[in-house]
Amino acid sequence: MTVAVPEDRAVVRALVALKIRLLANGLRQSTERRVVYLLGSVLGLVFTGAVALALTLLHGRTGAADAAVMLVTGTTVGWAALPLFLFGSDESADPTRLTMLPLRPGAMLRGTLLAALIGPGPVLSLVLLGGAAVAASGGVASVPFAVLGVPLAAITLVTLSRSVAAGNARLLSSRRGKDFAIFGGLLFAVLIQVGNLASQSVFRQHGGHLDLSPLKPFASVLRWIPPVSAVDAARSAGDGAYGVAVLQLGLTAALLVLLMRWWRRSLEQLMVTVDSSTLIDTKGVGRSRAAAFLPEGRVGAVMQRHLRYAWREPRAKAAVFTSLGMTVVFCVLSVVQGWASVYVVALAGLMLGLQMVNLFGMDGSAFWMVSATLSTPAHAREELRGRAFAVLSYAVPSALVLALGLSAATGLWGQLAPALGLTFAALGAGVGLGSLLSVLVPYAMPADGNPMRNAAPGQSGVVLLNSFGSLLGVVLLTLPVGGVLAWLLLAAGPAWLLLAIGPLYGAALAALGIRLAATRLLDRLPEILATAVER
Repeated sequence: MTVAVPEDRAVVRALVALKIRLLANGLRQSTERRVVYLLGSVLGLVFTGAVALALTLLHGRTGAADAAVMLVTGTTVGWAALPLFLFGSDESADPTRLTMLPLRPGAMLRGTLLAALIGPGPVLSLVLLGGAAVAASGGVASVPFAVLGVPLAAITLVTLSRSVAAGNARLLSSRRGKDFAIFGGLLFAVLIQVGNLASQSVFRQHGGHLDLSPLKPFASVLRWIPPVSAVDAARSAGDGAYGVAVLQLGLTAALLVLLMRWWRRSLEQLMVTVDSSTLIDTKGVGRSRAAAFLPEGRVGAVMQRHLRYAWREPRAKAAVFTSLGMTVVFCVLSVVQGWASVYVVALAGLMLGLQMVNLFGMDGSAFWMVSATLSTPAHAREELRGRAFAVLSYAVPSALVLALGLSAATGLWGQLAPALGLTFAALGAGVGLGSLLSVLVPYAMPADGNPMRNAAPGQSGVVLLNSFGSLLGVVLLTLPVGGVLAWLLLAAGPAWLLLAIGPLYGAALAALGIRLAATRLLDRLPEILATAVER
C-alpha cells in the first residue's frame, strides 16, 4: 500500500506561502517589531546601496576587480555563517520542523530554496553582487556574464546557507549549538575589528589616489573560489578571456550542484533518523569537584546553582562572554592603535559587575522554587550574597588576567595597581546596583531560548532602563574613586594606594546594595515572580 503524498508543485507553493505567512505574522506581533524590521531593512538597503555605489565608482580604476573579489568573499563568509546566528530565530531555517510531514525530499528542497529567496537578505546580496560585477566588468562583453553570474552567485549563497543549516540542524537546535552561536558571535565581532585594522593598512592614500594594490595577491587566489568566481567572470570576459569566464561560471554551477546534493542528503537523513539530543546523559551526574571550594550553607549552594546556570543557559553565557569579549577587543585595539593604557581594564569591572542586573528574570518560572525558600531577611541576604559571589568568582580573575596582559603588552607596570583599584571599585558598584535593580525593576526573558533576544515582547522600555540606567549609575558611583586617582596623579602622589581604596570602596557599595535589596526582596516576591513567569 502506497502512502499518498501531495503533488510536488503544491508542496512548493505551500512552502513559499508558509514563508510569506511567517514573515507577515512576525510583523503583526507588535508595533515595535514591525518598526525594527522595516527600519533595519531600509538601513540595510541604504548601507548596501552605498557600498555598491562605491564599487561602481571604482569601475575602470586599477584594483577595482580585486576590491570586488574581496567584497564577494566577505559576503560568502557571512552567508556561510548565517545559520549560526539566525537558526534559532528563523523558523524557516530549521528543516526538522517539516520532518514529520509526508513530503518528498525533492519537493521539500525546491520549496525551501524558493522560500529562502524571499526576504531582505537575498535582495541586499543581489545589490552587493551587482555593484561588485559592475566594478569588475571591462566592457560590453562583460554584460552577459554579469547577468548570468550575479543571480547564480546569489542562489549559490542562499543554497550554501541552507545546506549548512540542514547538515548541522541537530547540532544547531541543541544547547551546544547555541553555545557555538555565542562564541561565533564573539569571533565575528573580533574579526570585524581585525578587518578594520587591516583595511587601515591596506587602503592607503598616495598622492590623493586610493591604493588597492595590496589586495591583488589575495584576490588572485580568491577569484577562483566559487561563488566568487561567478562574479569575477565579468572581469575575465572584459579582458577577452572568454574560456576562463565560462570556466568560472562552471565552477560556481558545479558548487551549486554539490550543495544541492548535500542539502538533499541531509534532508533525507533528518527525515529517517531519530533525534537523540533530548536523551539524558547520566555520566558524571552528581559529581562536582568545584563544590568543595565553595562556602558552606545556602551561600555555597546558591553560588553553585548560579554558576551552573551561567554555563548551561545560552542567554546567561552570551551575556558573560559578550562582556568579556568587548573588553578584550577594546584592550587589543588600545595596544594596536597606539592609545594603550592599563586603565582600559576598568571596562571589565563595569561590564562584568552588571551581570548582577535582572538576576531573577533569567530564572523564569523556576523562580517560584527560590521564592518558596525565602522566608526571612537572612535568607534573602544569603541568596543575593551567593549570586554576587558567583559573579565575582569569574569577574575578579578575568580582570586580573586582562590587567596583567595589558601591563605586559604596554610595559606600563606603574598603572597596574591603580587600574585594578578602579576596576574593583566599578565591579563592586555594579554588584550593589545590580542587586537593587534586580529586585526593584525586574523584567521577563523570552521563553524561546534564543540568545539574540534579551527581553519578552513589550518590555523594551524596562530593558533600556536597566541597561543605560545601570551603566550610568555605575559610572557615577565610581566617580569618587576616579577623583581620588586624578588627585593622586596630579599631585604626583602614590597612585598604588588606589589598590587598597578601590576594593574597599567597591566592597562597601556591594554590601550596601545587597543589604538594601534584601530588605525589599521579601516584599517584592509576588511582583518578581509574576514578572519572571511572564515569558
